[in-house]
Amino acid sequence: MLYGVIGEHLGHSFSKEIHSYIGDYDYSVIEIAKTDLEAFIKAKNFSGINVTIPYKQDVIPHCDVLDDSAKRIGVVNTIVNRDGKLFGYNTDFAGFLYNLNAHGITLKDKKVMICGSGGTCKTVTAVAEYMGAKEILVVSRSKKENAVTYEECIRHKDVDVVVNASPKGMYPDNGESPLDLSNFPNCKAVVDVIYNPLKTAFLLKAEKLGIKSECGLPMLEMLVAQAKFAVEHFLSTEIENDKIDQITLELLKQLTNIVLIGMPSSGKTLTGKALCKYIDKTVVDTDAVIVERSGMSIKEMFARHGEAYFRQWEHDVIEEFSKQNGLIIATGGGAIKNEENIQNLKQNGVVMFIDRDLEHLLVTDDRPLSKDTNAVAKLYEERYPLYTKYGDLRVPNNYPMEISQQELDELMNTILEGYHEILCHQWA
Repeated sequence: MLYGVIGEHLGHSFSKEIHSYIGDYDYSVIEIAKTDLEAFIKAKNFSGINVTIPYKQDVIPHCDVLDDSAKRIGVVNTIVNRDGKLFGYNTDFAGFLYNLNAHGITLKDKKVMICGSGGTCKTVTAVAEYMGAKEILVVSRSKKENAVTYEECIRHKDVDVVVNASPKGMYPDNGESPLDLSNFPNCKAVVDVIYNPLKTAFLLKAEKLGIKSECGLPMLEMLVAQAKFAVEHFLSTEIENDKIDQITLELLKQLTNIVLIGMPSSGKTLTGKALCKYIDKTVVDTDAVIVERSGMSIKEMFARHGEAYFRQWEHDVIEEFSKQNGLIIATGGGAIKNEENIQNLKQNGVVMFIDRDLEHLLVTDDRPLSKDTNAVAKLYEERYPLYTKYGDLRVPNNYPMEISQQELDELMNTILEGYHEILCHQWA
């Protein structure tokens, strides 16, 4: 008998990691085709399972007993096998409600717009009704009863809260967004139920517009919360809510990338390599990836094809690695010139500005745009405002190139302490 999660495509799932912190049992991630779902459920070769997209409604006919939330919402995400009898629960309701309450998002007397009309929408709707929303507007890709289309929804300028309950923007389709938030000037808060990436394009846009957004830690926290409630059903036990915060922070430390930006020769590559010895993450140097894949040095690429060609390579490499988790990403000095690079890097990362004073920057022959002191000074003047704008933390680095172990420890501690503080506060 086993515990696990079933769904159609689970390459993005964090459920196994979460359950390893909560329950003392083996937990499997089981991808099941729709044609095999019925046979799997009827075989009952499990003690308890979580159910995710797209089977949260399909499993209902196979449950012998449904709890009140599952009955009311019409969605099951947890099934427990008790002596051959299947009990269906909806712990998403409790998880989403916990998340909103924990982070001060109230839906009482608010006009709430929900993007997506699937099973998650049903749960969000139930929570909005429970919290006393004034009006609930569901948006669907196609015209449905009790829903409006995305073309029609922009007429509702008075929306107070927007919730993305659709998979739009979920890994691997990072960068997509269900709608343009600038069409809703009255919007005061947005919530995205997607947790991978930690910050979707939808939420990054909210940040840019100055709208309160719940992302990263809160949305991962929702996943942990519903898992905690599911385990209580699995094991017929009670778990303190404090466990939710502890597990969420541990997961976030594991998953969130550290992104290094700064001038050429500011020490990003050396810092990234050194960080690997202090924290369990893999380093990726975007310039080194470009050189390896293109078969050309960056100097050669500039000479043959020009800067625009290199910048496209840089964009594509950053876009690829920004979708991954648990990395240290050292970027080229000019990566900040393209705002889309920053948006990609911030999806799963905390951005550290490695700030080396101008007089300590080197002139080297292999850097096409910093071939002499005047060129370096010009780049510094142009780029410094962008580094300070995009960096979540400024890390001074005027240590000598032949850095001592004590100095290296000081630099690493500055970065890691800032990283953890940001995870605890900025993303909460």
